[in-house]
Amino acid sequence: MTETHSITLRQMENFQFSHDYGGGLPALISDEPPPLGAAAGPSPLDLLLSAVGACMSSSFNFAMRKYRETPGAISTTATATVGRDEANHLRVQQLEIAIHFAAAAASVSHLPRVLEQFEAFCTVGASVARGIPTRVSVTDGTGTLVKG
Repeated sequence: MTETHSITLRQMENFQFSHDYGGGLPALISDEPPPLGAAAGPSPLDLLLSAVGACMSSSFNFAMRKYRETPGAISTTATATVGRDEANHLRVQQLEIAIHFAAAAASVSHLPRVLEQFEAFCTVGASVARGIPTRVSVTDGTGTLVKG
């Protein structure tokens, strides 16, 4: 099955763009940080982190629910390492996705299967990981690192 998704971006001024998602969804304004822009909204890098972080979080939640597990509240921190490439252009060199769920790992009987599978269900994260090294870690409600 092949799907096509599109949004329309319209320049508002300088580096500010309105993102029209259609379907009655509210528009989002993006902007570059100073000195280029005015930071009137998330930057393209912020949007990349949001997209990968949200997709990984949703995939983790989906996998937990698939096995009728209750993860409790999920929070995710997505971090990008940005540096210069061989042509001296700024590039995203690595992404780190840190997922935290509120339940104790010991209370999640299917956790090994969830951890084995959830990344494969993340359309955005798996696609981005083909071009940007991506490390994913998961910690439980007790602070125990269960993946990564």
